[in-house]
Amino acid sequence: MKIATYNVNGVNGRLPVLLQWLDQSKPDVACLQELKAVDEKFPADAIREAGYEAVWHGQKAYNGVAILAREKPQETRRGLPEIDPDDTHSRYIEAVVSGVTIGCLYLPNGNPAPGPKFDYKLKWFERFSAHARSLIDQGPVVLAGDYNVIPTELDAYKPERWVDDALFLPQSREAYRQLLSQGWTDALRTVYPSEKIYTYWDYFRDAFNRNAGIRIDHLLLSPSLAPGLKTAGVDRDIRALEKTSDHAPTWIELER
Repeated sequence: MKIATYNVNGVNGRLPVLLQWLDQSKPDVACLQELKAVDEKFPADAIREAGYEAVWHGQKAYNGVAILAREKPQETRRGLPEIDPDDTHSRYIEAVVSGVTIGCLYLPNGNPAPGPKFDYKLKWFERFSAHARSLIDQGPVVLAGDYNVIPTELDAYKPERWVDDALFLPQSREAYRQLLSQGWTDALRTVYPSEKIYTYWDYFRDAFNRNAGIRIDHLLLSPSLAPGLKTAGVDRDIRALEKTSDHAPTWIELER
């Protein structure tokens, strides 16, 4: 079973790239972030023609998440369970595919930090972690998405340049570490324990060609799934295309 996560940075503007990637990579499940489209504007017909059914949670111009799958995903949740009246963002959707619960998330960026956006990031992370804890013993689960967290220095081209960024501040990294401590497995880092491997490259300063990237797109596996992890990777070639996202698709293959 191949499961991927991809921050498309605008599902309609990047639709040709998305469809090309789906045709090339052929994931069984694909979690998308930053749709930047209301529900009515989600390109469901084009995605269906590509061989995928979908559930999605859109928002005009910002955020938005979706789960694509070869079989119809059975939606189980949109939004986190703990209600926050200040949180109107579309950042989480959950569905069951082939007996696996898939949580697709777009964690807040948090910049500039410190400030209200960083406070919102940490509060959202806390709510997400509480939900993750409730899922971990409920069978096979994958939590996939753009976490907007650089977990360690190994996950950044030049970590010293990120020390004041919300993605790399100690509070963000500690929240991620605490999440893993529940028993989740960081799939990409498990397969590549000591390699510099990135999932995001800025559009500026020729970052992609210099491989000046960071790793912020993660797939976390519950204990029942972790032993079946076969391999993982990043489809860097998709990041090199014209009119592409600043993220590259990141994927895992599981033996079930």
